Amino acid sequence: MTDHPLLGTHEVPALEPLLARVGEVFAAGPVQDSGCRTYGVRLPDGERWCVKEAVTDAAERSLDRGRAFHRAVRHPVIVPQVHRLRVGERSAVVLPWRDGESLYHRAPAAGPGQRPGGALARFRALPVARVLTALDAILDAHLAVERAGYVAVDFYDGAVLYDFATHTPHLVDLDEYRPGPFTVQAHRLPGSRRFMAPEEWVRGAVIDIRTTVFTLGRTARLLLDAGDEERAWRGTPRQRAVITRATCADPPHRHSGVRQFVEEWRAACRERAGGEAHAPLGRGELMH
Repeated sequence: MTDHPLLGTHEVPALEPLLARVGEVFAAGPVQDSGCRTYGVRLPDGERWCVKEAVTDAAERSLDRGRAFHRAVRHPVIVPQVHRLRVGERSAVVLPWRDGESLYHRAPAAGPGQRPGGALARFRALPVARVLTALDAILDAHLAVERAGYVAVDFYDGAVLYDFATHTPHLVDLDEYRPGPFTVQAHRLPGSRRFMAPEEWVRGAVIDIRTTVFTLGRTARLLLDAGDEERAWRGTPRQRAVITRATCADPPHRHSGVRQFVEEWRAACRERAGGEAHAPLGRGELMH
């Protein structure tokens, strides 16, 4: 692998000249809120890679956290970091390219929301069985997160790429995930208020696996609804009851962990399907 034009490079003064030299840059995004800029590059042999560069000190710290996370957690749905290189005074990471569209879209004048015809709207219009399959894969990935002793931070629908051709979800930008439990050191944690638990807004609050349960409950609630107003629930009363417990404001009243939440959720999905399991339990365990 050392002679690979991209993965065999360990230090460069600037990233864009390297990418132009080794292949074709077919995608280049703006600097994100995280302080990272992302490129898609196609090598002469057709391989496609995603390269994420830190352009701020905060982004560099985030990539450091992400490196530790990806070393600890493996799952087919989580897009891994496979290489890191030094770029001047900062770093960049290389990930396999995954086809898909981010489920997050910003409505032009209304803040977070879905545009008519946007990826989130199209996802919500899929048959419920397809939505449940994608959601199950996201939950299964978080069983691997829990087993590794990590908790979710800054997870939201923008971390989900959905490939509408193959109906496959991919999870990206999980660099803020951290070993838990830990204490909030700032006035709040990074993240989308649509997915964040109450304790994530309180300096000194403890963040643990029950915080991840809240986030996953919100994920199920928002992805299984036909609109941003949360007035078009497509699930069953039992599924809604599982979510209500998961998103209780008081952490001790939530499920004790991701596994308990997922087991109750899958039981509710089997009930909906008339006793037939929607997806096999423990796919992520095949990675261990």
